[in-house]
Amino acid sequence: MAEPKQEKKQVDWESLETEYRAGILNNCELGKKYGVSEGAIRKKAKALDWVKDISGKIQARAQELVRKREVREKVREEESSNQRVLIEATAEVIADVQLNQRKDITRTRGLVMKMLAELEAETDNIDLFEQLGEMMRRENDKGIDKLNDLYHKVISLAGRSKTIKDLSDSLKTLVALERQAFNIPDDPSKVELSGPNGQPLNSEKMSAEEAYKALLNK
Repeated sequence: MAEPKQEKKQVDWESLETEYRAGILNNCELGKKYGVSEGAIRKKAKALDWVKDISGKIQARAQELVRKREVREKVREEESSNQRVLIEATAEVIADVQLNQRKDITRTRGLVMKMLAELEAETDNIDLFEQLGEMMRRENDKGIDKLNDLYHKVISLAGRSKTIKDLSDSLKTLVALERQAFNIPDDPSKVELSGPNGQPLNSEKMSAEEAYKALLNK
């Protein structure tokens, strides 16, 4: 007995035409959706003069571009925010280090100046220090007082000269460190002054008061 023929599926050409004209799906995609070949769709469209409206595709593409740009802007904003946070945190660390260095340098300078003052007082009253050394002298049975001899060596001209040289070297080093820590140029004439608008100022044509105010605004 012969098998009954399967009824051919009717194509919904009206709906297919509507989607064809919308231009969202291509002919192959329409063929799969409606169960018809791509060639049959082309023939039908040519015979009935179907015209595609690409505005739908344009709109869909525009929406896709908008979404992509929104994503890029968001990523860019996040990167910019992360960069600002990194810059701020790094600047804070550097600022703390520089401030601590300035405090240490200032404290060390104070100590050096105190030692210079002590050396100055010793030099101004060297006779009294020598007399004090003689009063404190306690010789052993061999006529030796090593501690007192060391004392006289320290207060001697050679001892004081060595001390002043060491303190001068320390002060020289401190001055260099201060200039570096406080951003002071070796040649003050090279200091560049600028006004509130950021424009460079000619210090040669300024009064002392104007130059001082400009320097404070740096």
